[in-house]
Amino acid sequence: LLVTCKVNAGGLLDLLSPSNDKKIIERKEPARTSGEAIDFSKSSTGTPGPDDPVEYGVDVSFPIQHKIASQNYEWLPHNLDPEHHTAPRSLKEAVIQPLGDRQKFYDDFLNGCVEYFGSKGQRCRSSEEGRIAMSLRQPQSMTNYTDVGYKKIRAPPEVMSLISEFWEANKERGTLETWGTANTYTNNWASPTYMVSVENNGLRGGGSRLKQKIWDAARDTIQEWTNQELTQCSLYGIRIYTEDSILSTHVDRLPLVSSAIINVAQDVDEPWPIEVYGHDGKATNVTMEPGDMVMYESHSVLHGRPFPLKGRYYANVFIHFEPVGHTLRHNRKAEEDSKPVDVHEKYRNDVARGVGGHEVDQAADSDLPPYIIPGSPEEANWRQRHPNNKRSVQRSFATATTGAHTAAQNGDLVGVKKAVIQDKSVVNKADSNGWTALHESARAGHKEIVKYLYESGADLNARTNNGKGGTAMYFAKKKYGDDHEVVSYLESLGALDVGPDL
Repeated sequence: LLVTCKVNAGGLLDLLSPSNDKKIIERKEPARTSGEAIDFSKSSTGTPGPDDPVEYGVDVSFPIQHKIASQNYEWLPHNLDPEHHTAPRSLKEAVIQPLGDRQKFYDDFLNGCVEYFGSKGQRCRSSEEGRIAMSLRQPQSMTNYTDVGYKKIRAPPEVMSLISEFWEANKERGTLETWGTANTYTNNWASPTYMVSVENNGLRGGGSRLKQKIWDAARDTIQEWTNQELTQCSLYGIRIYTEDSILSTHVDRLPLVSSAIINVAQDVDEPWPIEVYGHDGKATNVTMEPGDMVMYESHSVLHGRPFPLKGRYYANVFIHFEPVGHTLRHNRKAEEDSKPVDVHEKYRNDVARGVGGHEVDQAADSDLPPYIIPGSPEEANWRQRHPNNKRSVQRSFATATTGAHTAAQNGDLVGVKKAVIQDKSVVNKADSNGWTALHESARAGHKEIVKYLYESGADLNARTNNGKGGTAMYFAKKKYGDDHEVVSYLESLGALDVGPDL
C-alpha cells in the first residue's frame, strides 16, 4: 500500500536524524487523581495544560461505543441554566462534552479515509462499525484480573536493554507498514507508520531469539501484576508513528489480553498521551517517556491516542500475552502438594480437549476461554466464530510433525529455510490435523515466512482437516482481523478466505 508521507523528503532516515532546528519541549506530567484526563480544548495550542484536568468517559474524545462523539457542550443553555431550559431530545442522554467539537475532528478523520481510498472508501465506514461494535461488546464481556485495568511503571532493565540495543542498531531501517485497504485504526493514509521488526533476521541482532528474549524478560513483570500465568501471544516490532498520527480508541482482538506498551524513543513538541479507560469507565491520559512501560488489560480496557502527535516521531513496542487458565498461586500450591502435579501438562491436556484448564474453568466441560464471561455478548460472538464449540488449539504443543512446522510457529525464518532446503516436500506436508507450515505461519502472524513458503511452492488455499477446515487466510483473519500485514499480503495474492465446513 502506497501512502502519502508527511515526513521529510529523506524519509525515515531523515525523520530520525538529529537536527539543530528540532527542539524537544520537555513537559512534566501534571498531577492528577485516578480517572482524571487532560483537557485538550482549553489552550489555544491544543496542548495539555498542567492546571486543566477534566473528567470524562466514552464517546467524548472520539466515537468509541457509539457512532458519534458527544455534542452536549458545557455552554449550551440547558447545561448553563437547567432550571429554565430543557435539553433537546437528542442530547438528553448525552454526556457533557468538555473537549470542544470532537465530532468535526472525527468527521474530518473519517472523510479523509473515504476520500483517500476512492472507490473502496466506503470500507472505511465498515471498519469503523467493526471497531465500535467490538469496543461496546468486549469490555462488558471480559474477566478482568486487576482492580484498575492499567498501570505505568519503568520497564524492567533487562527488557529495556534488549529493546534499546536493537533500536540503536536499526532505527533507521524501518519499513513502511501496510495497514490494508480502509483500515481506520490509525490515520495511515495521512500519517504513515514504520516498523522495525524484531523478527527480521536481516537487521542487526534481529530474529526469533531476540523476540523470545523480550517475551521472556517481560513475562514475569506482567504475570506479577495480573497474578495469572501467561503464555506469549503477540509481539510487534518497534512501531514508529509520525507527525499528526492518530490511534483510534479500541480494545484488542482476542486472545490479546494482558499487554504492555513500552516507549522506546520520541522526538515530540508536547506529550502524546495514551488515553486509557479504566474499569471505572473514566478516561486517563497517560504520558510516557522513553523507558516507561504501561501494562494494561487490552481485551477490556479501551485505549488509543485520539489527539494528533505533535512532533517528528514516537516509537513504541507492544507485547501481548494470554492467560493460560490458572493463577500463579496455583503453581505454588501444586508444588507444595504431596502428590506431584504437572500443571503445565494438565493445561495442555485441557486445551487439547477444548477447555480452559485449572481452577478458573467456568465448568468442568467449559469450552470458553477463561477470560470470556459465560452468557455475555462476547460468548455469542465467540461461538459464531468457533462453530465447533472448541477453543483454538494451542499449536505450540499440538501436532507439528516437521521442523518446518515448528519453525513456522516460532517465527524462525532461518529454520524454515533450512527445513525446506533439506526436503522441499515439507512446504506442503500436512500434520495429522491437516495443518501445513503455511497455516502455522499465517496464524502466528509471520509475514516473511508466509512469503517464503508461498514463493517456495506452498498451496495458498490448502484447507486443514482433510480439506474440510480453514485456509491460511481464514486463520490469519480469525486471529488478527483485516488489519494485519499477513492478511494484506495474502489478499494481494488472491488467497481465499474459507472457513471450516459446518
